[in-house]
Amino acid sequence: MIRLTRSAAMLAVTVAAVAACGTTEVEAPDASAPSASASQTCADDTTSTATGPVSMTDGVGRKVELAKPAQRVAVLEWQQTEDVLTLCLTPVAVADAKGYGTYVKAETLPASAVDTGERGEPDLDALYATNPDLIIVEAFKADDELITKLEKRGVPVLATVGADATGQIANMKKVFSMIGTATGRTERADLVLRQFDEHLAAAKQTVAAANVTAKDFLFFDGWIEGGNVVIRPYGKGALFTELGEQLGMTPAWTDQINATYGSGGVDPAYGLAQTDIEGLTAVGGASLFYSDDKTAESYVPELLKSPIWTALPAVKESRAYAFPAGVWGAGGPLSNEQAIDAYVKILTKG
Repeated sequence: MIRLTRSAAMLAVTVAAVAACGTTEVEAPDASAPSASASQTCADDTTSTATGPVSMTDGVGRKVELAKPAQRVAVLEWQQTEDVLTLCLTPVAVADAKGYGTYVKAETLPASAVDTGERGEPDLDALYATNPDLIIVEAFKADDELITKLEKRGVPVLATVGADATGQIANMKKVFSMIGTATGRTERADLVLRQFDEHLAAAKQTVAAANVTAKDFLFFDGWIEGGNVVIRPYGKGALFTELGEQLGMTPAWTDQINATYGSGGVDPAYGLAQTDIEGLTAVGGASLFYSDDKTAESYVPELLKSPIWTALPAVKESRAYAFPAGVWGAGGPLSNEQAIDAYVKILTKG
């Protein structure tokens, strides 16, 4: 499953050989390798780093002042860890390094980064022992408990909003640019985002040329809870849904954004819903795309055994596709390029 960030978990109040006939296992893009358009390695990077003072407003409206761009950065969420690495910086500390290595393949985390424990619950002694000059967190409000706790130690904190169902791609870019500003890597940030836009534009052309006819779609992931498969549909406003729309597809999950996610609808930050296997019948004959992280805890083996699953039109017609493991569903530009590549390879049977 594509695991919720700390902030998403707080919003989601209720979240605590392929055997099925017709399920298609595609030879998807290698998620361990950077996508082509963003493959300018940091070893080859010629972009400049600013040196002057930094004055900026973060994602939750807080003023952040730095005497010079941050160099020793600690990061407490995976998207922002990926972003820092893409900006050609090595974080001095990160949250849940093992989990990052399992679920995020866009950027490899160097062994030198100190693991500070779970996302949202850092070991403060381990964190501050790395002598960071900036701590990057994910939050949705300025008085977030974690921000309050960190500010007491005197190290500047940059809060980024990790998701916004009114525009996920735009928010992803905003977060990336914000970190670029804080670290003096704006030139590199601009380059990477230009490459992302070019990558997406080329993908649109490739899919359009393929004349895809089955355009209704649903992306989902899931988990096992109490011995049962829980399905998490990506609704209108989810990042992978928005990417699919950019490629010309039409979302089949029609629940609307609901601020009280858990009682129906999709949540206002991540665009995610919750149902069971039977709930997938609501999308009719839509093509299905699903996350399979291939870990021991994966929900997919149980999903594929279900007679409800095998009876779905997309499964019977071989239009149910597993995404490659390691494509992070809440990531930065490179993770998004990997998702685009996976969609394109599936849609064009490339």
